[in-house]
Amino acid sequence: MTHEDAERFEATIAAGGIVLFPADTVYGLAVDPESENAVERLYELKGRPPQRPAAVMFFDLEAALEALGDVPERTLATLRRILPGALTAIVLNPAGLYPLACGPRPDRLGVRVPRLTGAIEPLSVVRRPVMQSSANLSGGADARRLEDVDPAVRAGVDVELDGGELPGTPSTVVDLTEYGASGEFRILREGAVPAEELAGLLDLT
Repeated sequence: MTHEDAERFEATIAAGGIVLFPADTVYGLAVDPESENAVERLYELKGRPPQRPAAVMFFDLEAALEALGDVPERTLATLRRILPGALTAIVLNPAGLYPLACGPRPDRLGVRVPRLTGAIEPLSVVRRPVMQSSANLSGGADARRLEDVDPAVRAGVDVELDGGELPGTPSTVVDLTEYGASGEFRILREGAVPAEELAGLLDLT
């Protein structure tokens, strides 16, 4: 990937398109989280029920923390410690940000900040957050390589970006909605970050 690819990524998102792109885990699909048409296209392409929430991905940690300014300070401090990385953090969403990504619970939001190293480092110039989901048909296998993505999905996107072979394990999902008040958390899906490692980081405060 090149910085020109990253610029094409951002321009396509701004125009309401769908981008197939490499993250720090698996290949994903990205759209403008505030474009109803783009979000609808993504769900139709995947065959995914629209009531299922998706994460919003930021390519800069400080931008993510600034956007989440109404989240409890304890939670923000912990996000600063555990991100960027192969995690999806479900946090309180008192400001009602990105409702199209929230499904039936607009009071909570899934947040991703990938670790942008190696082949995907050029994405560090992207300043626009995206709504993202794995690049597969709903319920299908995650894609480690671009050629592993289902042909029907590839045919439905506007831009493909090739980041080579990725680790292939999706992000670990952790619910931090009670964390600010009580320090409680729930690991909803163990993925690229082992549950024991994540629990150790979260128990530090």
